[in-house]
Amino acid sequence: MNNKIIPAGSWVQIEATILAPAERADHLPEETKKCPLMLLTKGYLKKASSLGEEVTVTTIIGRDIKGKLVAVNPAYLHTFGRPIPELLTVGQELRDMISGGLKS
Repeated sequence: MNNKIIPAGSWVQIEATILAPAERADHLPEETKKCPLMLLTKGYLKKASSLGEEVTVTTIIGRDIKGKLVAVNPAYLHTFGRPIPELLTVGQELRDMISGGLKS
């Protein structure tokens, strides 16, 4: 485990188990039921800690959440996928319609 101390107030990511496999709903597919339901969230570290420790963070909206410290200054890795060509012009077309420039 990394013994580097991360200062209180650092932007971090934690993970926590919400439901163990035995607690998952019966109607889920077998592959899903075998896995725990996990929470990943970001927030400000309440007390100086090391990676892997159980910590409390305060989220952007002010909630205090406990979990295992897994990352410091985590990146945002989400994507909305590739652009859909038909939708690229919608914003301009709508502005034109509103301003009377495009006849429908």
